[in-house]
Amino acid sequence: MGSRIARGYLCCVSYRSFSTSPGRSRAQLAYQVWPARDDSTTIDESRSPIIFMHGLFGSKQNNRSISKALGSRLKTRIFALDLRNHGDSPHLPDHDYTSMADDVEEFIHRLKLRKPTLIGHSMGAKTAMTVALRSPELISSFVAVDNAPVSATLGSQFTKYVKGMQEIERANVTKQSDADRILQQYEESLPIRQFLLTNLIRSKEDNTLKFRVPVKLLGESLDELADFPFSPSDNVKFEGPSLFIRGTESPYVQNKVLPTIAHFFPSYKLVDIDAGHWVISENPEAFQNGSLLLMPPPPPASFSFYAMIAVKLTTFTYT
Repeated sequence: MGSRIARGYLCCVSYRSFSTSPGRSRAQLAYQVWPARDDSTTIDESRSPIIFMHGLFGSKQNNRSISKALGSRLKTRIFALDLRNHGDSPHLPDHDYTSMADDVEEFIHRLKLRKPTLIGHSMGAKTAMTVALRSPELISSFVAVDNAPVSATLGSQFTKYVKGMQEIERANVTKQSDADRILQQYEESLPIRQFLLTNLIRSKEDNTLKFRVPVKLLGESLDELADFPFSPSDNVKFEGPSLFIRGTESPYVQNKVLPTIAHFFPSYKLVDIDAGHWVISENPEAFQNGSLLLMPPPPPASFSFYAMIAVKLTTFTYT
């Protein structure tokens, strides 16, 4: 049966979460849909949608540009999520990969998405892997960006971020410049500080700046985020296509964990990109090109475009 091409009709509207009912542990996640209503991109209705998941302290807004670009290239819809306790999604007391996987599975069912591809960075990557191992029938494939299915110590910088953010809230600052000045004591990198400060919102009560994420809860959940809910002794595998993208300057996916990746995901491919942990923002073009190795072939009209991409894959290697 031939593929059906239809003009995209969903816009990049933000959908805020609904309130959860008493006793319900799953969060109804906030999201944005791409491409935009005024975008000239055509949507191939035969292609699976993509669900994009951010990392710790991120939000759907972080993946805005990359979602637009991938949606245009792949001619499919992309749903950028706010995971629980982030962005516009509900704040709930449990923040671990089992809970986040529950939320994503609920999202897939609620929107009746047909076997989507999951893309996740860092915390979002482990969430994608957890969904794949728990509910392989729900998805077609996944891309894990700079994280691995292992329990390991989370980088000390995340503890510093929490301390800096807590100090900002205690200081009751009213200017972002004052917040940045405090955060400089904990993080030298301006791009990372700017990323963390995107979570600031102004309190309607006293006009001070507060973080929209529950900083204390996330700080207390760092050990859970370093963990992974499965071990090689568990009899679980995801046999579908999977792609692991790692930054060559990042320590999170070392060669010694590749056998564990192969155990859980025997069909995996590996892409190395010249970047640190923040792969998508540091090298977005290489990330897009790497992701295309996993995606289904584009419609015939785009074959020549993808052939050109093939000769550009010089910024990374894959196995």
